[in-house]
Amino acid sequence: MNRITGIIIMTQIAFLAFSQTEALSQNRERSEIAAKDKWKLEDLYPSDDAWNNAKREVVAQFDEMTKFQGKLTSSASTLLECLQLDSEISKEFGRLYCYASMKSDEDTGNSKYLGFKQEMQQLGTDYNSKTSFIKPEIAKLDKQQIDTFIEQQPGLEIYKMALYDILRKKPHTLSKSEEKIVAEAGLLADGPSSIYTVFSNAELPYPEIKLTDGTMAKLTKAGYSRYRAVQNRDDREAVFQAFWGAFDKFKGTFGTELYAEVKKNMFYARARNYESSLHSALDINNIPTEVYMALIENVTNNLDSFHRYLKLKKRMLGVDTLKYSDVYAPVVKGVDLEYTYEEAKKLVLDAMKPLGEEYCRVVAEAFEKRWIDVYPSQGKRSGAYSNGGAYDVHPYILLNYNGRYEDVSTLAHELGHTMQSYYSNKTQPYPTADYPIFVAEVASTFNETLLIDKMLEEIKNDDVRLSLLMNYLDGIKGTVFRQTQFAEFELRMHETAERGEPLTGDVLTKLYGDILKRYYGHDKGICHIDELYTVEWAYIPHFYYDFYVYQYSTSFTASTALAEQVLSKEKGADKNYIDFISAGGSDYPIDLLKKAGVDMTSPEPFKKTMVAMNRTMDEIEAILARKAGNKD
Repeated sequence: MNRITGIIIMTQIAFLAFSQTEALSQNRERSEIAAKDKWKLEDLYPSDDAWNNAKREVVAQFDEMTKFQGKLTSSASTLLECLQLDSEISKEFGRLYCYASMKSDEDTGNSKYLGFKQEMQQLGTDYNSKTSFIKPEIAKLDKQQIDTFIEQQPGLEIYKMALYDILRKKPHTLSKSEEKIVAEAGLLADGPSSIYTVFSNAELPYPEIKLTDGTMAKLTKAGYSRYRAVQNRDDREAVFQAFWGAFDKFKGTFGTELYAEVKKNMFYARARNYESSLHSALDINNIPTEVYMALIENVTNNLDSFHRYLKLKKRMLGVDTLKYSDVYAPVVKGVDLEYTYEEAKKLVLDAMKPLGEEYCRVVAEAFEKRWIDVYPSQGKRSGAYSNGGAYDVHPYILLNYNGRYEDVSTLAHELGHTMQSYYSNKTQPYPTADYPIFVAEVASTFNETLLIDKMLEEIKNDDVRLSLLMNYLDGIKGTVFRQTQFAEFELRMHETAERGEPLTGDVLTKLYGDILKRYYGHDKGICHIDELYTVEWAYIPHFYYDFYVYQYSTSFTASTALAEQVLSKEKGADKNYIDFISAGGSDYPIDLLKKAGVDMTSPEPFKKTMVAMNRTMDEIEAILARKAGNKD
């Protein structure tokens, strides 16, 4: 029932993009950025005082929930009254938490708003503790009794999905007193991720180096993302050495943080009698663990396609040995794919046209009405995300726009999340508006596909096409192969801890390094991995979100199949897609995708992605052959 825990987790994850971009002016103060380029959080609450007043009002309702304890199975009307009040409280809590978390993200070093966020996290634990009786009491009912209650009180219909799901999870539902203890443990649950966020974003002493052109490069997370892609190879190597050297100095601390996160996951899995942390995490959305394992197996069996991509990268860079510090380098010289934010907005709007006028109208509204925080500033959270947790308002987007094509693609990506939140919140009642994490990345990567298709449709210049085609392959590398690599690491580190073995910084580095080298063909001479770079695990925030990353890969394969249907103008494909992003959590994710035309329990979506990948590499090789012929 209550969605408070989900609100906190989803707002923390907030559909982070892996792009860690930063603008040329890395140290710009927030006050220097124009208001039109900053999100308008006043749409949530006009002031901090208004937020505090709303918080006091919702907290005053917490104790009202306790009057239902011991009575939920007594009548349909009592059950309905309880669930309606729970929805009202959860909905307002979501709005409050969005404000607190996004104000904190404007400047992660601002203790005032960090305090707001921490206060909401503690209140969430308090509320979960007070309402911990709900699931155990409902679990005493059977399906027939629930159906009878719905007949007696039709208002319960919108809660049917949640009620049935409680019955499905009955083997993992505890007694009232046990549920209360598990809820109280939430006070500790966010510790590892909160410590990681503050340390890695605000307090880690990031290095500064001088590049060969005289540029002083401050290698924060976002600075690393920018400077790892510079043209000069010696500079790239220097960036990698300095950046990963900074992480390596603190790998003991990062290892302790991550081990604490793994132990938290183990606690919840064991407390609820799950076979493993993986089973516990996937059961939330009724995802078979076979889907996770099949993804790792499919990617492992198709590493030849990934290695083909790496060999292309090596060929186009003209290097004798491809290094890990080369993988982000631009491969086409003389093509500077840079776009102002105004140009990016136009490109994205044009690309979204296959989804209809209404879809494009809302995207334009997001641009015009300040749903988006565009540029980086001192202390701002790195990366990008969409936050759709305020049901009665509108979604928000955090960017760190830097003017590259990658940033245009990130804008399209986050707008995919935003539009799914917009349509689901608009179409679904609150209890079913919150869509499952498993489908969350489908809409985002779908938009990226529409964007690259639009760009390739209009651009005929060979060099620019090469750059865009490689960018598409970079997306597959980053979303399908890299995220599956992360997923395998996440699985293996949990398995290690569940066997009772230690997880120190050194152990994690060795574990990650072995997987990294296998994926990149280090031992086959395909891509050389420096030992220092195997501390990369310490850089990834998603490892604090409990088996999240695999869904980037599965979602990409699903969106590839859906986009193919829309772009080929299959009858009804556009409507099916809009229906999909409007469905919220009205069904389990596997079933939502089946209705949209994609079966994630079969290997077909992955196969289609590999076909698209190899087709793209065929075109690149054809262009390279043509260019070589022209030189002759």
